[in-house]
Amino acid sequence: MTEPTVICPNCQLEIKLTESLAAPLLQATKREFEQRLAQKEAEAAKREAAIREREAALAKAKATLDEQVAEKLQQQRAAIAAEEARKAKLALSNDLEQKSKELLEVQTILKQKDEKLAEAQKVQAELLRKQRELDDAKRELDLTIEKRVQEGLAVTREQARKEAEDVLKFKVMEKEQTIAGMQKQIEELKRRAEQGSQQLQGEVQELELETMLAVKFPLDQIQPVPKGEFGGDVLHRVAGPFGQLCGTILWESKRTKNWSDGWLVKLREDQRQAKAELAALVSQALPKDVETFDLIEGVWVVHPKAAIPVAMALRQSLMEVAAARKASEGQQSKMEMVYDYLMGPRFRQRVQAIVEAFSTMQEDLEKERKAIMKQWAKREEQIGRVMQATVGMYGDLQGIAGKTLQEIEGLEFPALDMPATKSSSNES
Repeated sequence: MTEPTVICPNCQLEIKLTESLAAPLLQATKREFEQRLAQKEAEAAKREAAIREREAALAKAKATLDEQVAEKLQQQRAAIAAEEARKAKLALSNDLEQKSKELLEVQTILKQKDEKLAEAQKVQAELLRKQRELDDAKRELDLTIEKRVQEGLAVTREQARKEAEDVLKFKVMEKEQTIAGMQKQIEELKRRAEQGSQQLQGEVQELELETMLAVKFPLDQIQPVPKGEFGGDVLHRVAGPFGQLCGTILWESKRTKNWSDGWLVKLREDQRQAKAELAALVSQALPKDVETFDLIEGVWVVHPKAAIPVAMALRQSLMEVAAARKASEGQQSKMEMVYDYLMGPRFRQRVQAIVEAFSTMQEDLEKERKAIMKQWAKREEQIGRVMQATVGMYGDLQGIAGKTLQEIEGLEFPALDMPATKSSSNES
């Protein structure tokens, strides 16, 4: 172990600090350290005493403060309890007063109901008494009527039989008329229900057709035809590459189970009123020998699946015709214009309108003739049924009444009664 050394500041000589040389220094240092330590301990003891005094003062102040807070809390609790008790007593008194009023009202209502019930019971008793009197009077009247009927039965029997025949005849006629009227009402209700359902389905297909055309041809004008105008469902105005109007297509949508040729006539008339170059009928039900689309009497009949391809073809044809017409503008004379009119679709449509009007008149005349013949046959059948029912009813009554029943002219057959008369005379 190396001993510590000290260097002299003057001669720079290293001097080893042996135990003999360091002992006085160590003693002085130890004493100085012990004095400082004692001083520190005394100061710490003073500080500790001062802290204890402060803690005692704080504890005393805290105890005093706790007592004051407890006293204030006690006072506030007492005040709050007194106030709440006062409020509860007031609320209880108000509730009791309100309950008393309600009880008084209920008692009044019950008294009124008891009075009304007593009156109603009196009225009911009076009604029962009157009903009993009426029943007694009715029985007396029935007895009197029965006596009079029994007294005059021989006189009124013939009259009753005639009246019964008339009543039965009129009842039969009324029932037949009622049945016919009910059948007509049932048919009308069925027709209205089918018409409403078909109309709703047609509107759905019409909206679908309008949407498909608008999506496929965004540059064209797709306008739904308002209800009550010339007809049709959608008016398709074809626009060219530069936005010019090339022509118009009138679309009609049908969604029914059966095909009707009358649709073509109406659509051509609507086409003329709308001044459209082409007309197309989109229908679920197609004519015979038509699978997807075909041109029938100047109208394009199309299945909904082929509506867009046919629309593209018709649109292209209108654009080509418009382009050719545009190229030939300014070169036609009046004679050429007349020739074009005669060869064009409008003249053909006019002639078709005249022919269709005459054809419709002829068809209506034929339908009227058939309707009159049908009505005549129907009336004849009805008269035959009425006569048959009358004869049967007369035979039933004759079988019951026998020879006392008077004969009716037209319902008796003397030739058929003769054998029965002879046989009866032989038996006698």
